[in-house]
Amino acid sequence: MDTVKQKTLKGSFSLFGKGLHTGLSLTATFNPAPENTGYKIQRIDLEGQPTVDAVAENVVDTQRGTVLAKGDVRISTVEHGMSALYAMGIDNCLIQINGPEFPILDGSAMMYVEKINEVGIIDQNAPKDYYIIRKKIEIKDDNGSVITLLPDEQFSITAMCNFDSKFISSQFATLDNIENYATEIAPARTFVFVRDIMPLLQANLIKGGDLDNAIVIYEQQVSQEKLDQLADLLKVPHMDANNIGYIQHKPLMWHNECTRHKLLDIIGDMALIGKPIKGRIIATRPGHTVNNKFARLMRKEIRKHEVQAPIYDPNDEPLMDNIRIRELLPHRYPMQLVDKVVAMGSTSIIGIKNVTSNEPFFQGHFPQEPVMPGVLQVEAMAQCGGLLVLSQVEEPERWSTYFLKIDDVKFRQKVVPGDTLLFRVELLGPVRHGISSMKGYMFVGDHVVAEATFTAQIVKNK
Repeated sequence: MDTVKQKTLKGSFSLFGKGLHTGLSLTATFNPAPENTGYKIQRIDLEGQPTVDAVAENVVDTQRGTVLAKGDVRISTVEHGMSALYAMGIDNCLIQINGPEFPILDGSAMMYVEKINEVGIIDQNAPKDYYIIRKKIEIKDDNGSVITLLPDEQFSITAMCNFDSKFISSQFATLDNIENYATEIAPARTFVFVRDIMPLLQANLIKGGDLDNAIVIYEQQVSQEKLDQLADLLKVPHMDANNIGYIQHKPLMWHNECTRHKLLDIIGDMALIGKPIKGRIIATRPGHTVNNKFARLMRKEIRKHEVQAPIYDPNDEPLMDNIRIRELLPHRYPMQLVDKVVAMGSTSIIGIKNVTSNEPFFQGHFPQEPVMPGVLQVEAMAQCGGLLVLSQVEEPERWSTYFLKIDDVKFRQKVVPGDTLLFRVELLGPVRHGISSMKGYMFVGDHVVAEATFTAQIVKNK
């Protein structure tokens, strides 16, 4: 149960290239950022303009890529860079760009991954704040697109695509382990159908598109004249209109490279949720529009459950039962307020108390409508934290913990007979000179019912 730390880049790196839609020469520089920064993008070509938070609410267009904006500042085609940051485990990054979109590079995320590996990744002090999926979450749109998120112990993703084409119809791709992203997903390039190129050009898009940064799929035969006109617009060699197939300089890496690229895009759009998630995504006919709708839905879910309850299985053997707890804590009935400890790491602990109708304090504390006193709720969290601190000293039976300070106490819901209390207590820093500061949360079900920050001292018994 040791805490996973947030991560950022060890140093800065830059990537150069043209924009897919604008055709401009662009430079994107990725920089380390402090803890809890998230992803931020700065247009350095626009003086005095705000930095844009890379979050789902700031997406203003999903027509042919993901476009972020704040006020008059717009940044397009961010999904490949965001995908690489998320998949490589980077939580905090400041991106500086000298134009209105990220460079398209080779149409994949591979160059981002290579640069990240080149400069390296470092751990930060703050814990990585995963959002753990506890129940099925799903969103659909009118085009038959569906994204479903299911509980899982780690992040994984599957996509099923139907391209409405006789040449390339249905494809399937999956990523079961995010650690395989660099080899299985990052090299997959963006793609376009010849039938879509003319409308895109007429919409003043893909000015920087060419056969080096996209897979072009020619699957509906057109006249030689029309194909030649299109080739001239794109500044590529003419080809025989009778030759149906893939058109690009580099052969396909996988038969399902297009769907693997869809996975790449989904991960980039999910990066805008703002927290790494533990769950399995199943996407049917995904696209940037439904991806963004889903990311916005997830941000609403996270706001509802900003602090998540620990996962507790009553069938698991406890790390400490009530007998072991009595050996470590001097508290006895009726003041022993932790029944068992179910998980513990170097900086955090999870404990349990079952509140019964036989608790002696119910006799005099609102006996007609029994409520557990708030001071005892804080005491219970502190006892749990005391077990964590005592686990770090030799001969813990010879030490006791005492309150020095209690801050930021909040009671959010009554605790009544029949409730099972889950405590999660985390050290806010190393124990120094016998002094420790801790943050404690107490849950009933999925809901936080109380929280507090407290400082305690451990003292050797006489």
